[in-house]
Amino acid sequence: MVMDLAKLREDFPALCEDQPVAYLDNACVTLRPHSVINAISDYYTKTPGCGGRSVHRFGTTVSKTIAHSRRTLGQFFNAPSVNEIVFTRNATHSLNQVAKGLSWEKGDVVLTTDREHNSNLVPWLQLEEEQGIDHRVVTSNQDNTFDIEAFEDMCADAGSKLRMVSVSQVGNLDGIETPIREITKIAKDFGALVCVDGAQSAPHMPVDVQEMDIDFFAFSIHKMLGPSGMGGLWGREELLNSMRTIQSGGQTVKTSHYDGVEWAKTPSKFEGGLGHFAGMMATGAAIDYLTSLDMEQIHEHEIHLNRIMSNGVKDLDGVSIIGPEDASQRGGICSLLLDEKLPAHDIALLLDEVSGVMVRSGQHCVHSWFNDRGYNGSLRASAYFYNTEEDVKRFVDTFSEAVQAFQ
Repeated sequence: MVMDLAKLREDFPALCEDQPVAYLDNACVTLRPHSVINAISDYYTKTPGCGGRSVHRFGTTVSKTIAHSRRTLGQFFNAPSVNEIVFTRNATHSLNQVAKGLSWEKGDVVLTTDREHNSNLVPWLQLEEEQGIDHRVVTSNQDNTFDIEAFEDMCADAGSKLRMVSVSQVGNLDGIETPIREITKIAKDFGALVCVDGAQSAPHMPVDVQEMDIDFFAFSIHKMLGPSGMGGLWGREELLNSMRTIQSGGQTVKTSHYDGVEWAKTPSKFEGGLGHFAGMMATGAAIDYLTSLDMEQIHEHEIHLNRIMSNGVKDLDGVSIIGPEDASQRGGICSLLLDEKLPAHDIALLLDEVSGVMVRSGQHCVHSWFNDRGYNGSLRASAYFYNTEEDVKRFVDTFSEAVQAFQ
């Protein structure tokens, strides 16, 4: 079934203005449909209670709605058990829970790639400094695609010391997909765990945690039509039950005494403190919306829009695309390196002010990649299913004019 873009766009208040913006900053945060906004409002106006604690009707409604959200997420990712879905603040929180919740020995090797978001780099650097793990970086191919041979060599070099492989499934820098299934097979041969940063994959393509045979999957619900301040972590139940929580107190324990505690089981063990109930409730509405769509079709639509963007800017003077020229290898992300005559921040402001085109400029929390290569940053346009050909053509036209004006 072909997506009816005009009808879908009616679901998003930000796209219903007389002169709607061309919102192309979806790799940062997506727009929200009416159903999600209404779910947030319903918590505050209809059932502003305390879920998981209070038994009155407000609290009971909150608890039941959150349970629905958790089940919906579990089904969306094909999790074996709903107890494996943990609510967090964002993928950053989720990745920190994995890194700092496991037990480590000095010399344990952790492999990441050279294109990781700070959230999948800095926690490992902290552990290297504080606990003596050995963090190593797998260098990508020249076009930023994953070098499977280099990875296999590094796994072999680490040998029995290899404890964890933690990689993004899709890079927020460039939209390039990492071959998770191949990585997992190699990592498992060495007895290593596999953690996947799915912040840029979960909103854009089908994700099946069982098929990938991974151990942890971190995601940001604010990139999946959901509320800000909401993320999640999937993990194998036996691993979650053996991990320490990095946020203790409240309902993270079954009971406590002056001389000890009895920990709650997952997911409660990791959800300490009064929860973001409005966000948890609205998560269900967001995932219900995504479930009503064809995730494969979303992915193909984004590639189609990226082809228009890439073909429109690839030959401009002083502009180069990060990653392969073929847009099918970059999903919906078109990230552009600009020479020193083209100030990315100024051009991003100009795009918004002149044509209502919203993109992101900067280093996109992948400072390590830019610093290693001596670049100040890039200008990144990222599409989603509600974007149109007109949106991306408006970006190409205005960006092209800006490039000419600055040169």
